[in-house]
Amino acid sequence: MRLLITRPMPEEIETRGRSLFNVDMRDANTPLTEEELQRALEDYDLVLPTLGDAFSADVFSTARSRCRLLANFGVGYNHIDVAAADAAGVAVSNTPGAVTDATADIAIMLMLMSARRAAEGERLVRSGQWSGWHPTQMLGLHVTGKALGVVGMGRIGQAIARRAHFGFGMAVHYQSRSAKDLPYPAERHESLQDLAANVDVLAVAVPGGAETHHLIDGSVFSAMRTGAHLINISRGDVVDETALISALERGEIGGAGLDVYEFEPKVPDALIRSDRVTVLPHLGTAALEVRTAMGHMALDNLQAFAAGKPLPNAVTA
Repeated sequence: MRLLITRPMPEEIETRGRSLFNVDMRDANTPLTEEELQRALEDYDLVLPTLGDAFSADVFSTARSRCRLLANFGVGYNHIDVAAADAAGVAVSNTPGAVTDATADIAIMLMLMSARRAAEGERLVRSGQWSGWHPTQMLGLHVTGKALGVVGMGRIGQAIARRAHFGFGMAVHYQSRSAKDLPYPAERHESLQDLAANVDVLAVAVPGGAETHHLIDGSVFSAMRTGAHLINISRGDVVDETALISALERGEIGGAGLDVYEFEPKVPDALIRSDRVTVLPHLGTAALEVRTAMGHMALDNLQAFAAGKPLPNAVTA
């Protein structure tokens, strides 16, 4: 079976993939173009795509699809129109679980960096403008014992909360569709605004897609405490960046730690310039062993499909 891998992969994943399938692997790290998306569906039996490879309803409607599985490299799949894929007879899978701990680690790192002004401090030292320690230098938020709010209490949200509670003694609050049975005390809030009003750090860990587009908007920022920090490791468009910039400029919130952006890789100058914003280049799963585990999980789905077995990680519309 012909397999297209849309980005360069760790060597171990490329080797295994080539042992199983007739593989073409792009050498570019950019998303598939519209023409490449069409060819992927028409020329290959299987495709291993990833973030940015926009398999939209329009692509499926115009392609005569030979492809029968999109084995997405990543847990998030909002770049794939799953309903349109299903209508075209194309199955979709993803890689949950493999990304949980690494993404939660990045959330905690962003929380500490934002609260303790670490990125601002590093820039100060690198610029040669640091004049030495003094008692009121760069005072930030002490997170130990503070309140953490988690938006979306799935695998990653729970991993963030667990680290914050057991590592920093933080009180856990959350908002999700249903109550969770958790191994630590946690208070569920019915509304995002109520959650935002009661925490010092608000961490966003929901999937992307139409239902969560601009979920974190001006009303959430207005509800947040003046010194509170927003952490986003979910999808960029979950946060209304214009509203975030406005909240920062008006001093409504204390700061933000961001690993994802609404129009990635474009990042607004206002966020880049702000000393109260920590910006990372989508590092959530950027560890070799994690990316390798993700690749193996994608290949497990491809191998199961080729063998006529159920997909271990099927995604449904």
